[in-house]
Amino acid sequence: MLLDASHLWKVYGEGDARVEALRDVCLSVEAGEFVAIMGPSGSGKSTLMNLLGCLDKPTRGTYRVEGEDVSRLSATDLAHRRNRTLGFVFQAFNLLPRTSALANVQLPMLYAGVPSKELERRARAALERVGLGDRLSHLPSELSGGQQQRVAIARAIVNRPKVILADEPTGNLDSKTSAQILELFQQLRDEGLTILYVTHEPDVAEYASRLVVVKDGRIAQDGPQTPKQAGPGVAA
Repeated sequence: MLLDASHLWKVYGEGDARVEALRDVCLSVEAGEFVAIMGPSGSGKSTLMNLLGCLDKPTRGTYRVEGEDVSRLSATDLAHRRNRTLGFVFQAFNLLPRTSALANVQLPMLYAGVPSKELERRARAALERVGLGDRLSHLPSELSGGQQQRVAIARAIVNRPKVILADEPTGNLDSKTSAQILELFQQLRDEGLTILYVTHEPDVAEYASRLVVVKDGRIAQDGPQTPKQAGPGVAA
């Protein structure tokens, strides 16, 4: 099992201020799955994504990545695990504004200690993979929202992770551009990546092959679905 969460609880505060953001959540994800985690604001879906991405630790329960209990890892080892196994895509793109697309994509490799002679080659290949081979030197301000998100996706895949975790990745995009980004995720899944993304929009969740619905900190629904089919390719 690639990801295995068992009886996860996440509790904030104490007494009258106590909030149970997650309550006894069990979730397993196998390699190659495309999972949408859907729920309204405050349902706990982003909290769950943070735990699955090793960005936070549960109050109780066990979470294993490739069989390894991440609660036993030091902060340094946990950072290494995130860097080599997980890639992240966020709603706000989180690109450095005064840095080119190529340099933005190189950043995770710097943290991973990739040799300098490999940095540009791999960053260029990742940008070409997402259809931005002709935008290498462009700053984020010179790119459309969809292009910025594809730079972020290139940055997420450049370290060759096994899992992409995306939190509302189309939240700032129009419907046509959103469809292009979701089709790109489908293509990456077909190439062997495991995709998990958080959304509150049913039409976005339709692109996944498995739907997990979170409500009031618990998993209310979990099962396969027939995904909406991607188009022939990613538009520029």
